[in-house]
Amino acid sequence: MTTLETATDTARPTLPALFTGFLKIGMMGFGGVGPVARHIIVAERNWLDDRGYAELMGICQALPGANTVNAAVMLGDRFRGAVGALTCVFALMAMPLLSLVAIANLYDAVSNHPLAQVALTGAAASAAGLILGTAARLLSHAGLARWAWIMAAAAFLAVGILRLPMLPALLVLVPLSLAAATLGARRI
Repeated sequence: MTTLETATDTARPTLPALFTGFLKIGMMGFGGVGPVARHIIVAERNWLDDRGYAELMGICQALPGANTVNAAVMLGDRFRGAVGALTCVFALMAMPLLSLVAIANLYDAVSNHPLAQVALTGAAASAAGLILGTAARLLSHAGLARWAWIMAAAAFLAVGILRLPMLPALLVLVPLSLAAATLGARRI
C-alpha cells in the first residue's frame, strides 16, 4: 500500500466534514490554495500526512486541471466515493466563484487607479512567496530518496530555469522516475 492509501490516523471523514474542509480551503485560498490546502488536509484535519500529501500533489500535478481540484476529487472519492468527490469539488469552488464575481465588479470600477496596480504587484509577490514556502515545507517533510531529489532538481531545472514546457518535461521525467524507483526498490 502507498502512503496515500494509509496516511490518515483518523476515521473516514463524513460528507459534511469533507464539505466544510474544502469550503474552508476555497474561502481561504486567495491567490492560490496550495499552502491553505496543505494546512487543512495535513495539519488541521489529519486526512493525510506530509508524505501522503506530497504523493497526492505529485499525482495531481501530472493530471490535467487544477491541482487542488484534482486533490478534491481524489480525496472525496477515496473517503466517500463519487458523491464525496462531487461534494468536495462543489465546496472548493463555491466561495471562489461568488467572490470572483464580486471582485470582478469591484476591479472594473477601480482598475485604472494607480494604487490598484501597486496592490496587484504586491499580491503577485505574496503569491510567489506562498508557493515557495509550501514547496520548501513539502520537500523538507517528504522523506524523499536520493533519486527523488535528483528528479525534483531536474524538473526545476527543466521547467523553472530552462523554461521548457511542462508536458514534454513530464514525458521525459516520469519514465525516468519510474525507472529510478524500480531500481531503488530492487536494492532494498
